[in-house]
Amino acid sequence: MYEPSPFPYHGPLTPDRVAGREELAQDLAERLMERRLTALLGPRRYGKTSLLRRVTADLREVGPETVWIDLYELNSMADLAGAIDHGLAQVQGPVRRALDSLSDGLSFRLGFLGVALTKSARQRPDPILAVRSLLRVLVETAQRHPLIVAFDEFSGIADVKGAAGLLRTELQHHFAELGIVFAGSQPSTMRMLFTDQAQPFFAQADLIELGPLSDGAIVQITDDGFAETGRNAGPTGRRIADFVRGHPQRAMQLADATWRHTEPSETAIDEDFEEALGDVRASVDSGSERLFAMLPTGHQKTLRVLASGGSIYGTAASVLDLSTGTATGAVESLLGNGYLTREMIGDERHYEIVDPLFADWITRRFAV
Repeated sequence: MYEPSPFPYHGPLTPDRVAGREELAQDLAERLMERRLTALLGPRRYGKTSLLRRVTADLREVGPETVWIDLYELNSMADLAGAIDHGLAQVQGPVRRALDSLSDGLSFRLGFLGVALTKSARQRPDPILAVRSLLRVLVETAQRHPLIVAFDEFSGIADVKGAAGLLRTELQHHFAELGIVFAGSQPSTMRMLFTDQAQPFFAQADLIELGPLSDGAIVQITDDGFAETGRNAGPTGRRIADFVRGHPQRAMQLADATWRHTEPSETAIDEDFEEALGDVRASVDSGSERLFAMLPTGHQKTLRVLASGGSIYGTAASVLDLSTGTATGAVESLLGNGYLTREMIGDERHYEIVDPLFADWITRRFAV
């Protein structure tokens, strides 16, 4: 009989599955209730969407409805208009009825803007005017009902000329009427958007960093998932925590693989984890190889040095003929694109590859 895994990892978690972020969840909930403009930054697959869905689900119990606007892979103003329309169309209940009532004057029906934008040039609505109209409907609805707006993958806004400015113009005088949170996975783009003093609306947002999960949280999540399905995690949680270095999605992936090697009523052993790690490696190695091949040579050398634990200015770098200038430029680019994280340890900067399985592939593929 099919038994669902307690460790889903292919996409955002359901709110009841989000664990290990209790303090941050409480902090975000308070910010949204106080109408404090907030931007949530974090690497890819670190659980930003899952965390926000938990927070907004909790808040829904006390009143505010949430509009989710996903800005992933925006390429045009029409894409932005379509994303906002789609987000509004997903809302249900009294808030949806208010949205429909207020949108009666639009040249398209809420939820069908994508269809309207495929018409001939003379018949389709202007996407800029559509964005303005939709945002005004959103604001007017928020004046009638408690409302939170979550802009997911907000860094995509930077790829559409004038889009950030358009949102700023329409929302900057109404943020006190809405709980607004922006989430994005491109650190350099997000920081550029939210520290640019020429865009004061975004610049006043509080930047919240989503860091790695603690080892204790990973062990607890693993132990709980095994226990609720009649298994014992044994040493699995600790082995996973040591391997993933706080990466939430990779922790769930390894926990799932080890769980599948453990029979009901049994206790997972080290051999189960090793077999599970082999399975996961086999599933991601080709993707890691393709990703590595797409990077410039200087980036590849820098990642090889860091994966081996070396310094980009030390012996390992010289062995690869990695110059200081190339290494410096590569590090900044990799940080900006979310491949690396940086922290200060004492007086020294420490860099780490975000995806532990990518780092693992590099160390297995190359001697240095």
